[in-house]
Amino acid sequence: MLEGLGRTQQDLLNALLHHAGGMSIDELADHLSVTRTAVRQHLAALERDALVLRGETRPTGRRPEQLYRLTDHAREQFPRQYQMLASVLIEEVADIIGPDALASLMRSMGRKLALDREPQVVDETRIVQHMNQAGYEAEVFFRSSDDKEIVAHNCVFHRLAATHPVVCELDLALIGALGGGEVDHTECMVRGGNVCRFKLRPLVEKASEPDNSGPSDRTDRADDSPD
Repeated sequence: MLEGLGRTQQDLLNALLHHAGGMSIDELADHLSVTRTAVRQHLAALERDALVLRGETRPTGRRPEQLYRLTDHAREQFPRQYQMLASVLIEEVADIIGPDALASLMRSMGRKLALDREPQVVDETRIVQHMNQAGYEAEVFFRSSDDKEIVAHNCVFHRLAATHPVVCELDLALIGALGGGEVDHTECMVRGGNVCRFKLRPLVEKASEPDNSGPSDRTDRADDSPD
């Protein structure tokens, strides 16, 4: 986002980054070598964009000075290495517990995320709403009333999933838990697809195994016993 700002506004935000307690208009004007009027104009624009806010005032010999500082939103525009941290964590966890347990952990995380969002099973339209709140840019495609699929145009873990495909297990578990079913991942951007496609299907209950120790067997064994 900082790339979309002018050079002076970028320099102003960078100055505030290095002065966490805030800076006054006079200090910013001196630092940027611009007029106080120019600083006020830039601050007004940055306040509208929720990048700068008014902090505390600082007492002086005259009127107190208003200090300006970065918002949390502005701080997130500077480089972050969440991707690197997540990648290292996944590698370390895989080394400790093994790939199968890691996949199980991802599914558990997906189910927890689902439960945090919905206490009960919901339909595809509601699932997509939750996905879009997380940035998936998803939508429901209706092939027929009984044939629907969820299509995500943005993979929020794309770079991470490219090196650690097990991350996709979280997505599948999230969607499956929200929808109360199994999920077929029919297309995946990490595997070369243009989008990620998910198709919900009902859970298949395992058939109970037949009881091989019925009454007749017990009777036969009893008859074979010596008197």
